[in-house]
Amino acid sequence: MSVWSKVNEEIKHLTEMLEGIQQEDGSWHYCFENGILTDAYMIIVLRTLELPEEILIRQLHDRIHGEQQYNGAWKVYPDEAEGNLDATVDAYYALLYSGYSQQTDESMIKAARFIKSKGGLSQVNTLLTNVFLAATGQCAWPASLKIPIEFLLLPSSSPIHFFEFSGYARVHFAPILIMANLRLVLKNKATPDLSHLFVKDNNNSDSSSFSSIEGTDSPHGSNRLLDEIQNGIKQLTSLPLKLRETAFKNAENYMLDRIESDGTLYSYSTSTLLMILALLTLGYDKRHHVITTALHGLSAMLWQSSGKTHLQNSPSTIWDTALLSVALQQSGTTADQTSIRKSIHFLLGRQHNKQGDWSSRIARPVPGGWGFSESNTINPDVDDTTAALRAIRETAKREPSYQGAWNRGLNWVLSMQNNDGGWPAFEKGVTNKLLTLFPIDGATAAAIDPSTADLTGRTLEFLGTTAGLDLSHTIIRKGIDWLLAKQEIDGSWYGRWGVCYIYGTWAALTGLMAVKADSELPAVRKAVRWLLSIQNADGGWGESCSSDRFNRYVPLGVSTPSQTAWALDALTAVCTEPLPAMEKGIQQLLVQLHLNDWTTRYPTGLGLPGSFYTHYHSYRYIWPLITLNQYKKKFE
Repeated sequence: MSVWSKVNEEIKHLTEMLEGIQQEDGSWHYCFENGILTDAYMIIVLRTLELPEEILIRQLHDRIHGEQQYNGAWKVYPDEAEGNLDATVDAYYALLYSGYSQQTDESMIKAARFIKSKGGLSQVNTLLTNVFLAATGQCAWPASLKIPIEFLLLPSSSPIHFFEFSGYARVHFAPILIMANLRLVLKNKATPDLSHLFVKDNNNSDSSSFSSIEGTDSPHGSNRLLDEIQNGIKQLTSLPLKLRETAFKNAENYMLDRIESDGTLYSYSTSTLLMILALLTLGYDKRHHVITTALHGLSAMLWQSSGKTHLQNSPSTIWDTALLSVALQQSGTTADQTSIRKSIHFLLGRQHNKQGDWSSRIARPVPGGWGFSESNTINPDVDDTTAALRAIRETAKREPSYQGAWNRGLNWVLSMQNNDGGWPAFEKGVTNKLLTLFPIDGATAAAIDPSTADLTGRTLEFLGTTAGLDLSHTIIRKGIDWLLAKQEIDGSWYGRWGVCYIYGTWAALTGLMAVKADSELPAVRKAVRWLLSIQNADGGWGESCSSDRFNRYVPLGVSTPSQTAWALDALTAVCTEPLPAMEKGIQQLLVQLHLNDWTTRYPTGLGLPGSFYTHYHSYRYIWPLITLNQYKKKFE
């Protein structure tokens, strides 16, 4: 069978399979899998609330327990060396808290041994792990979180203020500040005692609290940041007690005002779990309707498959549905066919019509974006919006009633371009690098929302292929200039929301080609050489999650479906004829479509570098199908 016969056969097979599992409402549902972190925190919160959710707690316990490594540790990605201290602490604490594992169990003894070998609890570095430990009385609050709650009252004229954080950081930081300032310990009879996990220091004394969390900058930089906050608070004109009361109320209202209809805070399970603990700290009853509604929302995020239960951090329904609708349309499914009509109807019903936090930095804001999950109505993002617009484009051309939705979405995307020419994920202009000096792990990635190569490249690709813009438009030229300035020395680009350099390079190259940039540009040729240089012997591509820890490309050693598809799609966009390396890559991609092993489950989505990676269950279908479609269209 020729390669083209195989390509056509796989496209047909994937199309039929995807149409067969589409939901009645037009959406597709795939798991957004994030390791054990959310499962562990769900157990801690349920036990703190003293809810008789034994079946769920046991299910979450069993999934966590099943992820333990032979050395007693837990990992945040499969090829992580030895294990991850913070993930192991999360797992150990939750398993004990559940009551279904005991400290004397062999598996728990091995976990405790691993934790102590890494320095014990005092070496925990991840912000959320520290917060859950401190809130439930396992240690003192870290010095790095001794930020006065009055910080929330600083005006926008201050050198630093709350709304200069990214939206993701704000919805997590507000409940954390409430708890860190009140320091109320949430313990009950079920709460384990983790004091045995503190390791004696060189002076033979217990280090039973966290003095700080190592940040990404020097102590001098973080001190400067905290000094700015203190100086700003001193300028506030009100009695100290009144200021404090007002600040706590502002923090409470900030959370309550951003609760979605399903009860979750900003549609993230992590921020919702923190909100529940913060409300308890503020004196809310454990059965208060805000808390019970939040728990219902979290329950809707649970994913059950192969006998395992997992709490997704934010279901990827909009993202998956938009991309799969695009992929099917590229495969030849027309806009008037049932599967496409239903998917478009679903997406149009989820276009945002509210002014969210994003609107504060736009001169004349008009809602029109899309969010990541189905319940998201106030936190749109650029990537989901361009994906949805790609999906509805043909329908909007044919049906004038849809043109308004298209126009609002396009205008929203254009309004989100940063002044530097690139695109952020969620909010324009949230780029104050001073905030990355916060002495907390992940501050560089999460504190602000700057332009990134992947968002900029994918937005250019959308504007070129779907909106018809090219080099004659100033918006496009600014985007190209930003992208070219951010290329790495080796020819790659770093991708913020995928793993990692393959992802960023794919987005950059497809974006440049879509807006008619010259394929002979030195930057383009250099990127092509880099992609070809990292191709695996089997013809595919694979990159380790370690890349974002070391800030350089780290090969995985094996090929994955999504990363192979990204590399091939990038090469397809640039090359006028298929290279032998591409033909070999296509053959490998066809093989990967029929595999079901750890390589097809490897996490290629990125949330927080070093701690939070995502295995999109949809990616093994979405990106190979799109790549096969593009390859066929250009070269058959």
